[in-house]
Parts: sequence; structure tokens; C-alpha cells
Amino acid sequence: MLTLFGVVTVIFFLFNVLPGDPAKMMLGQNQTAAQVEAVKKKYGFDKPVITQYFYYLNDLSPLSVHLDVDGHYTSLGSNKYTARRLFSIGATEVVIKAPYLRESFTKQGKKVTEVIGETLPNTFVLAIAAIVIAVILGVLFGIISALQKDSWVDKTIQVFSTFGMSVPSFFSAILFAWLFGFVLHEFTNLEMTGSLYELDDFGEQMTLQWKNLILPAVVLGIRPLAVIIQLMRNSLLDVLSEDYIRTARAKGLSEFNILWRHAIKNALNPVVTAISGWFASMLAGAVFVEYIFGWNGLGKEIVNALNTLDLPVIMGAVLVVAIIFITINILVDFVYAWLDPRVKLV
Repeated sequence: MLTLFGVVTVIFFLFNVLPGDPAKMMLGQNQTAAQVEAVKKKYGFDKPVITQYFYYLNDLSPLSVHLDVDGHYTSLGSNKYTARRLFSIGATEVVIKAPYLRESFTKQGKKVTEVIGETLPNTFVLAIAAIVIAVILGVLFGIISALQKDSWVDKTIQVFSTFGMSVPSFFSAILFAWLFGFVLHEFTNLEMTGSLYELDDFGEQMTLQWKNLILPAVVLGIRPLAVIIQLMRNSLLDVLSEDYIRTARAKGLSEFNILWRHAIKNALNPVVTAISGWFASMLAGAVFVEYIFGWNGLGKEIVNALNTLDLPVIMGAVLVVAIIFITINILVDFVYAWLDPRVKLV
């Protein structure tokens, strides 16, 4: 909770000191002074920043204080949402509600939760596909590299993994889109751009296009793949040098049983750490990949929101990614305890 509070505080003050008038950006070029003042009053832009900050905390908090306006609860003018009344203090109602991320500045009053709800599932699909590719290939090549230590196989894998870590994702995305989506299109049947759901040729309904997932998932998985290879190799080499591995060999266990039952499981701890960190960062780090491939996910939405200074969408997206990151790290602690009996959950 303290981490989330810190994230909320940082993103609020970071984006609310940006130059520009949000009210004017919302209204466009044909605004009048009266319209600008009305929007400022509606969203609280006419109040001091510290007051706006407490309004924002009040909107985010499930337990919050509001005024009763026409049977709805509000903290800023017409920012209304459904809530359950707990008790009242004078004219003020203490209510319980779902966290309110406010409305998009550029989508005609559309709630930020709706914007994120429409795009986050696509980013989840992309991140899961990328991390599955990275884990399967990374663990496999890491084991091969450790077992073939200092051989040409090991050195070749190390060269490719180092190259994969050093190449920026946006460059890989451009290269893969051009090569496999344009130059080799006749052989791959892949497109340079495309999302998970697209309108059919008649423009009547959305169709599922799994092939559009291939290129962005591969590109997004290249860097974690390279990291997992290195971690798995080094961790497995350390485990194989432990005393209990020598004891298992002295007892006559086969190399396969030693590797499968003892070494790999204990070597996965640093890999799990990498997987958790990379999966969470993919939700935010997919920005360039989604934008280049035209993948309608949270990353592309963040870029669009930055271009239009749609502050509620930016702040809401960052907050959601932070919550996911924290949740994943908590779950990783339980995975540690399952992988390594020496780790205890207190």
C-alpha cells in the first residue's frame, strides 16, 4: 500500500506540473473563455495543486468522502459514480466505491477504466505470448549451454544471447516488421501491422487474427529470452558444483535424474525473478512494439495519450501497471517457497 501511495503521489505531481492548459486541450481550438472556466471548475483545475491532489486521492480511495448530488456521489462537479453510503457527517457522505480513475480528456467523457479495460487484455495476451516464448526457449538453451560449457555450442548461444540483450526493442520491431511482414510476406503470410481483433473485409464484424500476434510476441520476447539464457546457464553451473550434486552422483543416480530432480528446480530461482520482472515490465515496455506493429494495447494507448496530453489516461495506465507489478512480486514470493524449501514465508 505504501508503494502504491508513492506511485500515485509521484505520477500526480509529475504530470500536473507539465506545461499547457488541460481545459484548453480538452475543448480544442474553438473554445470560449466561459467554456474553459466551466471545464476548469468541473475537473477542479481552478483549485490549488495540493487540493487537486487530495481530490485525486479521494477518487482513487475505495473509502472516500463525497457530497450527495441528485442521488449520486461526487467530489468534483459532475464527476459522478455509483457508491454505497456508509454514514454521513452533516452534508458530507462517507461512501464505499470502486476506485475512480476519472474520464479521458480526449474521448468525449469516456471513463479511463473503460479505456484501460479495452486495451489491457490485448497487452496481456501479447506479454504472456512473449514471456512463454522467452521462458521455453531461454530455459532450454540455458540448459544446453551449461551442459556444453566452453564448447562451440555454448559460445554460439552466448553470442546470440548477448546480441539479443543489446538490440533495442524498437529497432528489432522495425527490422522484423520489414523483413517478415514485407520482404518475406509471400512466404510468411504475416502483416507489418495488425492487432488481435480486426474488421473483416466487409467492415461488419471483428475477427480474431492470431497471426498478428507472432511478430510482436517474438520481438517483445527477444530481450527476456537472452536474459533467461544467461541466468539459467550461470545458475545451473553453480548448482551442478554443489556438494549434494556430487553426493547424488556418488550414489549412482543417472545424469538425467540429477539434472531433472535436483539441479534444474534449484537453478530456477533467479529465472523466476527475471520472469516476474520482465512480465511486469512488458506491460509498460511494450509501448514501442505495440506502436510499431499497430497492436491495440495499453502501450499504444499510452503513446496516443502522451501525444494528446490525456493526463487521466496516462496516470491511470501507470497506476494499473504499478499494481500489476506489485501483485506479481508478491506472487513470486510464494513461488520461491515452492521451488526452494529453504525459503520460508513468515
